[in-house]
Amino acid sequence: MSSTDYLLHMVATQKQGKSAGIYSICSANRYVLEAAMLQALKDNTPVLIESTSNQVNQFGGYTGMTARQFADYVAGIAETMKFPKGQIIFGGDHLGPNAWQKEPAKIAMEKSVELVRSCVLAGYTKIHLDASMRCADDPTGPLAEETVTARAAEMAAAAEEAYRQLPADSAKPVYVIGTEVPIPGGEQTVQDGVAATTTADATRTIERNKQAFFNKNLHDAWTRVIGVVVQPGVEFGDNTVFAYDRQKAAALSKMIEPHTHLIYEAHSTDYQTPGALRELVQDHFAILKVGPWLTFALREAVFALAAMEDELLGGGGENASHIRDVLDTVMLENPKYWQPYYHGDDAAIRYARKYSYSDRSRYYWPQPKLDAALKKLITNLDATPLPLTLLSQYMPLEYYAIRTGQIQNTPMALIHHKVMEVTRIYAAACYLI
Repeated sequence: MSSTDYLLHMVATQKQGKSAGIYSICSANRYVLEAAMLQALKDNTPVLIESTSNQVNQFGGYTGMTARQFADYVAGIAETMKFPKGQIIFGGDHLGPNAWQKEPAKIAMEKSVELVRSCVLAGYTKIHLDASMRCADDPTGPLAEETVTARAAEMAAAAEEAYRQLPADSAKPVYVIGTEVPIPGGEQTVQDGVAATTTADATRTIERNKQAFFNKNLHDAWTRVIGVVVQPGVEFGDNTVFAYDRQKAAALSKMIEPHTHLIYEAHSTDYQTPGALRELVQDHFAILKVGPWLTFALREAVFALAAMEDELLGGGGENASHIRDVLDTVMLENPKYWQPYYHGDDAAIRYARKYSYSDRSRYYWPQPKLDAALKKLITNLDATPLPLTLLSQYMPLEYYAIRTGQIQNTPMALIHHKVMEVTRIYAAACYLI
């Protein structure tokens, strides 16, 4: 079954009144991708991996990779993990002018069109079209919906043209439209929660995108629009999680049911409870995006391993990785990925750099100094199996997994298992296991 067929089948299953979904791995971290592939191997399912327009684009993005290079990078990991390349679904998230908002609309859209083309030519089949952001010469205030949808249709036309350049047996692209609705009035408290998209806004998004597609003669492409990004009422901040409340999203959930080929895509579902994620899928928010939670779990694993390293090496010394200190050092040396997001006094910001749900530390793992420290940590702990008593103290779930023969007692197995604590929850929510 091709990636397109799998996604269309998932939507069709939803339309039969059954609960089915798919979760999207929004990360370029090697350890996260390895764990996601292990989860998919266990479940005998595809793995959906997405890159954003800031992360991967024709100029390299912040990963330094084009779409083709990112696809090759993931394929290389798949080969190492013995994961079938045909079971990888590549997606592009928020494809549009987001990375070029400071440029005039004409130039930003030319770059956006080229980004979408490059993604399709690289084998991406799930394309999220998002032109909701203002460019430098756009009028102040929110963009007119006609402008947003016309630009999305322009990118869809480019995707269709790129697809026609691929071999005849290539999977056709499927599309996701829309974007999250900003929180009204700015930041809200936990008690207030996060407002769900109104049915009127969701209906208008669908109708105006459909008209824009038809204006571009993209009738066939419209049948492959499978998802609408909405806000079901979930979000997270530095130390808070806005939990899903299905009652508040009930009208929105019901609204999508008559649309025969559409379900919802929910972003920022990180840190929701297993029950909430299952309810989201049951309520037709069937594509669940997850990113920071995965690298948050990776960071938890690394810190636990570092604590065990300290115990075994008597508190550190020149042979220790000192990885927690190295992480903070590289974040302080290049603060652009966290400084605009973390607020408060020095103590609060220092705490956030390590423990924030937003996990801005995820941008730093590829840094050579930090990568070397992580490799040293793994090497230091790889020589002999870690004492079970230490594992019981610092990684209790992994301790039981080792005791019951589920995983080996190696640093890499421990890291993967810790990340899979998250992927298992998503797999269960999507009824893959």
